[in-house]
Amino acid sequence: MDHLPSTEAAVTALRALADTYGREIDVTHDIGADQTSRRTAAGVGVAADPDGSLPHEAHVEFGGLPRVSVRLYPEDDALIDVEGVECPDIRRDDVPAFLRSLFDGLAHVRARRFPPGYFLIVPLPGDRTHKEFIPMIVLTPWLSARVR
Repeated sequence: MDHLPSTEAAVTALRALADTYGREIDVTHDIGADQTSRRTAAGVGVAADPDGSLPHEAHVEFGGLPRVSVRLYPEDDALIDVEGVECPDIRRDDVPAFLRSLFDGLAHVRARRFPPGYFLIVPLPGDRTHKEFIPMIVLTPWLSARVR
């Protein structure tokens, strides 16, 4: 697993991943404390953090199925949306592996009988998995096709 020291390094890795899987990619950058989503208290006209750095956030959307978007935050984490299911707090270094699991078909949906529920299970390197609850109303055809 490669270390991705910055948002730009992560975007470069995601562009390479999109190229590998033949997917379209759309990237939007937000640079500066007054532009990033987690810096709402930065003040008017304040672009730098108190330490003088410029926070860099990126929003990446992939074409094709499953519908996937990634919001890369300056704090070394990401929010990945898979078919309307939000997977928060993914480490930035784990984002490429998370997407590879999705695009290679390793991710699946686990159904629970009682109480009824569904979970998106995404395998990650090192015998780790990410598990996210899926409300029944959000179950799309792509997610339904992966129920085990």
